[in-house]
Amino acid sequence: MAFTLRLCAVATAAALTLSGVASADEVKLPSTIAWSAYNTGTTGYNQAVAIGKAMKDKYGVDIRVIPGKNDISRMGPLRTDKVQFIANGAGTFYAAEGVFNFAAPGWGPQNVQMLMSATSDANLSVAVAGDIGVKTIADLKGKRVGNVRGSPALNVGTEAILAFGNLTPADVEIVEFGGYGAMWKGLEAGQIDAAFGSTVTGPAKKIEASPRGIFWPPTPAADKEGWARLQAVAPYFVPHVATLGTGNISKTSPQDGAAYPYPILITRSDQDPNLVYSMVKAVHSQYDSYKDSLPAMSGWSLENQTFEWAIPYHAAAVKYWKEIGVWTDEMEAHNNKMLERQNTLIAAWETMKDKNLEGEEFTKDWMKTRAAALEAAGMNPYFK
Repeated sequence: MAFTLRLCAVATAAALTLSGVASADEVKLPSTIAWSAYNTGTTGYNQAVAIGKAMKDKYGVDIRVIPGKNDISRMGPLRTDKVQFIANGAGTFYAAEGVFNFAAPGWGPQNVQMLMSATSDANLSVAVAGDIGVKTIADLKGKRVGNVRGSPALNVGTEAILAFGNLTPADVEIVEFGGYGAMWKGLEAGQIDAAFGSTVTGPAKKIEASPRGIFWPPTPAADKEGWARLQAVAPYFVPHVATLGTGNISKTSPQDGAAYPYPILITRSDQDPNLVYSMVKAVHSQYDSYKDSLPAMSGWSLENQTFEWAIPYHAAAVKYWKEIGVWTDEMEAHNNKMLERQNTLIAAWETMKDKNLEGEEFTKDWMKTRAAALEAAGMNPYFK
C-alpha cells in the first residue's frame, strides 16, 4: 500500500451550495470545543487558532486549542475526552498503526479517523541552517540533526528525508530535544545544523530572520531511487512542489520537495457523529472566512483535500462529503480498505491482553503479532 495525496478538484461539486442539499443537517455545535495541536507558534497551532476564530465569529463557539509537544501529549487528551479533535500530523499514522510510542501496553493501535485535512503550498522536510553550506540532503553527512523525544512523526520524517540522500541516522550526529519548539530554538542557537518541519512553520521564520538563515535541500521527484529509499521509511510521503515557505520559497522560486497532509483533523471513531458532522461542515463551509488569515490556510480548501490517505474517514465526515458531491466510489473503496486495516490491527491488539508481558518484551511480541496479522490479511505491515 503506497499512500497517495489524492487532491479532489471537482469543479461542479465546489460550486454546490450547502443550502441546495436537501438532506444536509444543520451545524449544531456546543458552546465550547477543545482541540489539541502542535506547540504554540507552529503552523498547525496557528491554523487551529485561526479556524477557532472563524467558528467564534459565525457560530459563537469557543475552540480551545491545547498545545502538545509530542504525539503522546496530543493523543492523550483525546482518549480521556479532554479534547474532541486533534489538528495532528504524521503521528496520526503511527497512532493508528500502534507503533513506536504506541507499541506500549497502555496504548496500542488507536481507533482514530479523519474529518478533513490541509495540504497547502508548503512542504514538510528537513531544513538546514543557511550558514553551513549544505545544498543537498547527502551534504548532511556528519552534521548535527535534531530529534524530538516522544515524536516519531518528526523523527521518522527526518530519517526518511535522510534516506533520500542515502544517509541513515548513524551517518549524522543526532541531538535530542524535549519538544518541537526546543529543537528549532536549538537550530537558531547553533546547537544543531538541521531540523524537520514545515516550510511555513513559525520557528522557521525566526531562523530565516536570524543571522544563520535557512535553506531547504530539495528531494526532486525525478530522483526515483532517492524516493524509493524515502518511502521505504515513510510511505505516507509523496513528492510535492512547494511555492510557499521560508528560505525564499515562492511561486517564482519553488522547492521540489516532499509533503503529506498537515494538519490532519482527526477524532476517535466512537465520537458523537452529530458533533463530527457539524465540525467538518462548519470548518469547510466557513473556509472563505479564514482562508486569508495565514498563507498556509489554502490547504483547507476543497481542491486541496486528501480523501485517500493512511487512515479511514469517520462515517459522519463521509456523510458530509457525500452530500456535497465530492465523495467517489474510488474513495469509498479506499476507505473500506483502511477500515479493514484498522479493524485488523485492533483485533490483533486484543490478543495481547492475556500474554502477561511487560516493557520491551511486550513491544517485541506486539510488533511480531501486528505484522503477522496484517500479512495474513494481505496487507503490508511496514514495521516489524
